[in-house]
Amino acid sequence: MTVLEILLGLALLVAGGDLLVRGSVGLAQRFGISELLIGLVLVGFGTSTPELMTSVLAALNGSPGIAVGNVAGSNIANILLILGLTALICPLRVDPAALMRDGPANALAALAFTGLALTGLIGREAGLALVLALAAYLVITYRMEKGQKTPAAELHRGGTELVIPQPKPSHLSLNLLMAFGGLAMILGGAHFLVAGASTIARAAGVSDAVIGVTIVAVGTSLPELVTSVMAALKRQTDIALGNILGSNLFNILGILGLTAVISPLQVPQEIMRLDIWVLLGATAALLVFAMSGWRLSRREGALMLLAYVGYTGVILAKALG
Repeated sequence: MTVLEILLGLALLVAGGDLLVRGSVGLAQRFGISELLIGLVLVGFGTSTPELMTSVLAALNGSPGIAVGNVAGSNIANILLILGLTALICPLRVDPAALMRDGPANALAALAFTGLALTGLIGREAGLALVLALAAYLVITYRMEKGQKTPAAELHRGGTELVIPQPKPSHLSLNLLMAFGGLAMILGGAHFLVAGASTIARAAGVSDAVIGVTIVAVGTSLPELVTSVMAALKRQTDIALGNILGSNLFNILGILGLTAVISPLQVPQEIMRLDIWVLLGATAALLVFAMSGWRLSRREGALMLLAYVGYTGVILAKALG
């Protein structure tokens, strides 16, 4: 029954995230909001909503290990698993202008996460600072790219076209139904996923943090996986990379920040000892690979996938050993 609960939760998260993004983008387009702003805010926030709801519910249910582990594990999976798999499908080209802006922002966010995690507690003040940093980043990016035809601006606009490749629904009621229906499905999916994951952790005698960085993290990263693989198959590989960079920023600054504002987070020792350092290493490796020839090759993608397999193996060996 617990396995079915987790599978139902994952299915609701994926389907709900897709509906929420499509409905929200449709509403924004109907009211004349620019594609740049939609790409920056709605698409990035929409694909990260499963992580947000899951982390908030986990924190409120007294499972901070799932909440913090979900953010750390999702970012690790985004880089090593999703980008690695995407690069294997099709080598990813890198827009230097977009990387030079979003890359350092990702590095700073990862360093901020590390610093806060090593204190052992992410409080409301720290959470608010992270949310304000995300807001400042979005405002600066929007002002830099508004009205521009730069590759970076076109990348964010392209994210809108990727999530809604077919003709957009024109009826306001349909867009509203999709948006609110998707949100309801995400809430239900997060509830089932957190409940099922907590039950498995207790039954297997492992910590919430282990479940958070494995099952929950990969499950809530499925929207990014689908979006990135779609982009690779369409040969829109710059969008695939931009999607992951944007999602990782939202995860740390937005999701971790909002969750800590709602409920201060105690950081488990397991995350302080291993996962936070893997996240830092994965972020550094991504930036180095991306700047070497301004592309992610299939060989680099394979190395990232192997690193993820090794990381997961170490976690499971420690948990079950």
